[in-house]
Amino acid sequence: MRSPDQLRPKRSDARFEVREHTRGDWRFNRDLYFRVGERWDWTDKRPWTDDQWKEYATAPQLRTFAAYDHDVLAGYYELRSDDDGGVEIAYFGLLPEFIGRGLGAVLLTSAIEQAWSRRSGIAPARVWVHTCNRDHPQALANYQARGMVVYKIEQES
Repeated sequence: MRSPDQLRPKRSDARFEVREHTRGDWRFNRDLYFRVGERWDWTDKRPWTDDQWKEYATAPQLRTFAAYDHDVLAGYYELRSDDDGGVEIAYFGLLPEFIGRGLGAVLLTSAIEQAWSRRSGIAPARVWVHTCNRDHPQALANYQARGMVVYKIEQES
């Protein structure tokens, strides 16, 4: 996504809210990575040590947001500023008991809006995300429904 004008938002009622997680507790990122990613067999960070998680989760270019439905933790996303002036939606997902309620579109809307929010006073050059066959089967459709476009397709043999 190269402009915030491309966003096609999806809203929910006031009982679903997203808040930035600013406590700097690396365990929060680790635990949600495992809880959200377990169903999709996320493996890239599974072997990490506590020190690797601490370094990752406390990096100044990473922001973490938690989603709550009726004040119950429902999911999360991480935004990471890249070296090219963009913002990557690094990790994104709902806890298993919240899947299928239409909240993924609402959570993605929040992620994209926060990515474009000019936190440093400078608008990002783009907002982007990787997806693969280790994500929800509707992940790509959700990204496209919110206005993101496919930039590149890679296939591994």
